Amino acid sequence: MNPLLQRLQPYPFERLRQLFSGITPNPAYRPISLGIGEPKHATPDFIKRALSGALDTGLTGYPPTAGEPALREAMAGWLQRRYGVALNPTGQILPVNGSREALFALTQTVVDGSQPGALVLCPNPFYQIYEGAALLAGAQPYYVPSDPARNFAVDWDSVPAEVWARTQLVFTCSPGNPTGAVMPLEEWKKLFDLSDRYGFVIASDECYSEIYFRDEPPLGGLEAALKLGRGDFRNLIALTSLSKRSNVPGMRSGFVAGDAAIMKAFLLYRTYHGSAMSHVVQAASIAAWNDEQHVIENRNLYRAKFAQVTPMLSAVLDVALPDAAFYLWAGVKGSDTDFARDLYALYNVTVLPGSYLAREAGGFNPGAGRVRMALVAETAECAEAAERIIQFVQSRN
Repeated sequence: MNPLLQRLQPYPFERLRQLFSGITPNPAYRPISLGIGEPKHATPDFIKRALSGALDTGLTGYPPTAGEPALREAMAGWLQRRYGVALNPTGQILPVNGSREALFALTQTVVDGSQPGALVLCPNPFYQIYEGAALLAGAQPYYVPSDPARNFAVDWDSVPAEVWARTQLVFTCSPGNPTGAVMPLEEWKKLFDLSDRYGFVIASDECYSEIYFRDEPPLGGLEAALKLGRGDFRNLIALTSLSKRSNVPGMRSGFVAGDAAIMKAFLLYRTYHGSAMSHVVQAASIAAWNDEQHVIENRNLYRAKFAQVTPMLSAVLDVALPDAAFYLWAGVKGSDTDFARDLYALYNVTVLPGSYLAREAGGFNPGAGRVRMALVAETAECAEAAERIIQFVQSRN
């Protein structure tokens, strides 16, 4: 058995299941979950038609690992329209089965675990696949804290030079999970300068890029590189997905793009990994990447929902409208785990303790005292959950 598996920590939702073990929630309330970041808006009909229309011929052959040219061209077209970035569809873009799979596989491609003291840096709090991918690649995660005083921007300045010298891969997440924070251009410049100095790769997780609440869309990693004169995208890979953008989490479709040398190695890894995207999913993905109207409509649904729910909760919790993504990152009084457990028991609403999404580093856990709420259900259900949370907080106080 691979001994590295013993280094993995339980996933947040397994810890949540254990937290709720033995609790029977109040039967006066129907269950409402704000725990899992799984889109619940309806999948657009045109995507479903593209998927079903490809069934007659799409299952009769093995799909190529690199994907069909039409798919890579659709992805390149979206990058051009969204970010003004022109990439070679043949050598700089690869389809993947969702960003989670790609984040893991890219780490195995990039990290040389045989190097003593190899480090992978990730924000803290963070998406747990970053940690697991680093551990199974033979590296050690290093957790970089987010600063609440700066809208949860990652405090890269807190990382010592000796840590940077051992770093092989840095994960960024913008818009962030769970905080919704967006990285500005000056933060990208800082990371690019550090990458040039120390030689590490940057993996830019951008799966929430199309759900935002300001007029200006979030800056992407490739876009930032281009603005800073880094048109070769050296040591930079961006990862994105259709799950949140197009409400198709079950389709498992996304892509990675960037540095051609890294992409060549990644394609080699994936050839052996055996994770090619089905022709049927490719057909539906082409349709999704080529249409923007459904994305605008989806974003408007989130904007209306957050505009209603955020003021309700801000009256009783330390919470504000995020820059982007579909989470509220709310400060609570006392223990975040007690808050989540008691809310579930008394009002049958599930939220995720913030401490489950972070690790203790430097003597503290930056997720402690906060909970993540995924506003993925319909507006009426999210508003009902907010009303119950208000009652719960007021009763506690």
